[in-house]
Amino acid sequence: GNGGGCSGGSLEYLVRILDVMGYASHMSEIRIGIFGASGFVGGVLRRLATGAGMEAVCFSRRAQPGFRVFSGSGDFSGLDAVVNLAGEPILGLWTAERRRKILESRVDGTRRIIEAIRGTSVRTLLNASAIGIYGDTGELEVDESSPVGDGFLAETCRAWESTAMEAAEGGTRVVIARIGFVIGEGGALRMIRPLFRAGLGGNLGSGRQWMSCVHVEDVAGMILWALRNPDVSGPVNAVMPGPVRNSEFTRALAASVRRPAVFPVPAFVLRLALGGLSHVMLDSSRVRPGVALRLGYPYKIPTLPAALECANTKK
Repeated sequence: GNGGGCSGGSLEYLVRILDVMGYASHMSEIRIGIFGASGFVGGVLRRLATGAGMEAVCFSRRAQPGFRVFSGSGDFSGLDAVVNLAGEPILGLWTAERRRKILESRVDGTRRIIEAIRGTSVRTLLNASAIGIYGDTGELEVDESSPVGDGFLAETCRAWESTAMEAAEGGTRVVIARIGFVIGEGGALRMIRPLFRAGLGGNLGSGRQWMSCVHVEDVAGMILWALRNPDVSGPVNAVMPGPVRNSEFTRALAASVRRPAVFPVPAFVLRLALGGLSHVMLDSSRVRPGVALRLGYPYKIPTLPAALECANTKK
C-alpha cells in the first residue's frame, strides 16, 4: 500500500491501464459530456479524461467559459456518453426544504438529461449515486446485489437510480456509480482534516461503524473504465476493496497529519450539530466493490493510508 501514482503519475497510469485493456488505441474516439464538472469529482474526471486523449464537453446551467449551456436542452452532437454528477450538496443541515432540494435536484436533473439525450448519438449514461442506498449495514457486508436500505439517503438514492434507469428503456446503457466516502483535497475531508491538524480529531460515536472509502482519482478512474467497458452496466460500487472501522479511519487520518487523535465526538453531539446528516457519519457502511473486483478494475490507490497520504501531500 504505497502512494501509487499519486503525484503526477495519474495520466501515465491511466493510459497504461487502458493500454493493458486494449482500449488506448481507440481511447481518443470516445467523447463524453459531463454534468457537475465544477464539483470535486467532476473536476478530477475532466482532468483525467482530457489527459487520456478523450474529448470532454462540460455542461452548465449558466453561461461560463469552457462550458456548453444546458437548460432542458443542449448540444449533444458527437457525444458517445454522458456522465451526470450534478445534485444539491448533502453537506449542511437537513431542513425539510433542504431535503426536498436534495431529492428534486437529482431526480428532476436526471430526467431532463434523459429527455435531452433521447435520439442523439449518446449510447451510455453514467449517473452518480451513493453507497447511502444501502442504509445502515451494521456488520453485514453488502454488494451491488443487496437490497435498498432505509432512511432519507437510501430513499433519495433509490429515486435517483430508478430515474436514471428509465434511460435504458430507449436502449441506452446505464451505469450507476454508487460512490463511497471520497478522499482527496475536496469533499467532506476538507472539513474534517483541519480538526485533525489541530489535534482535535477522534472517533465519531462508538468508532465501530464501518466506512467504505475511495480516493477521488479512483472514482474518476472507475467512471472512465466503465464508459470504455461495455460489460459494465447497472450499479457499480465505487469504493476501495477493504472497508475500515471509523476508529481505523481516525487513526489513519491522524497518522497522515502527524497528530494524535484523542478527542472522540459523542454520537449525541453529532446528532445535535448535524441533524439528519449525522447518519452519514454514524451509520455503518460495509460495502464491497463486487463489480469492480469481478471485472478487474485496476485500482490506482487501493488502500486507505495510501489515499490519505496522497490527499495530504497535495494539501
